[in-house]
Formats: sequence, structure tokens, C-alpha cells
Amino acid sequence: MSVRSVFLSAVLMALLAPALALAQAGGGGDGGGQGGRGGRGGFDPAQMRERMMAGIKDQLGATEEEWKVLLPKIEKLMAAQRESRVGFFGGFGGFGRGGRGGPAGGEQPQSELARAAQELRSALENKETPADTIAARLTAYREARDKARAAVTAAQKELKELLTQRQEAVLVNMGMLD
Repeated sequence: MSVRSVFLSAVLMALLAPALALAQAGGGGDGGGQGGRGGRGGFDPAQMRERMMAGIKDQLGATEEEWKVLLPKIEKLMAAQRESRVGFFGGFGGFGRGGRGGPAGGEQPQSELARAAQELRSALENKETPADTIAARLTAYREARDKARAAVTAAQKELKELLTQRQEAVLVNMGMLD
């Protein structure tokens, strides 16, 4: 059930992100026609996040006072869910074959699960890796994954304690809660 929930959350976010980006891109004329700079179409992740949070607030029917309390818990849950999905799709395209990331490479903090997933991938890429090394890295990955899942469960519990029955049902329907 938990793996299914994580998968559904990943699918929901994957489907929601492009829709929000398209809504943002087609939404206005408040840029003076300068939307095509750098080939990114003026994409602003902070603005997309803001719109996504506003949509969640709207669907929950939360007042400003409620939202001030709910927002940190929702952000904590989303961060925990994001961490628990690291390595879920093989690093989203296989980062790591030639090293991590772009220009900022090693500066980005890596979670325990991301490190364990990368170490397991590295072991699997080398055909000469001994079976006991693979077993150890697989165990480390599973332990990190279980720890990340426990963090999701704890964050869900904290959030549920603050919600009305209707709000809880909305977040279950969105795939954020079990």
C-alpha cells in the first residue's frame, strides 16, 4: 500500500507539473512578449510552486489562519515524499553515469537514500562488483528507503492531526495522504 501511494504521488506530481507550467505559459501578457529568452520560456519554478500551493489551499478551502498552520506541514510532507522517491526511476534519467549534476555538481546535498541509490547503481554498472558488495549496497538502499518512508508516514500523521475530515479526503484524493 505504501509503495502504491508513493507511486501514485509521483504520477500525480508528474502529471500536475506540466499542466501548471502550461497554464503559466499561456496565462498572460504581462511579460511584454519576452517569454522566449534562453529557450526556457521564462519558466520560474518558484512561481509554479506558488501556484501549486495556491491550488492546494483553494481545494482545501483553508482560511488564511489555517493555511499559516497547514503550509509548513504540507511542505514537510512534500519534501519527505520527494526524498522517498529518489532512485525510484533510476535517478530520473540516470544522473551519475558521468558524475552528478551540472555546474554545481557536488555542492548539492544528497540525501541518505540518494547516496544509497547512487552507490547501488555504481555497483551494478560494474560487472566485476562482487555479490557481497552488491548485497551490502542493496541492504543499505533498503534501509535508507524504509527510513524515508517512515519520514513520509510521520509527516502524514502530523498533517492529518490538523485537518478537517473534508480536507483529509481532498489530500487523500490528491495522493498526498494514505
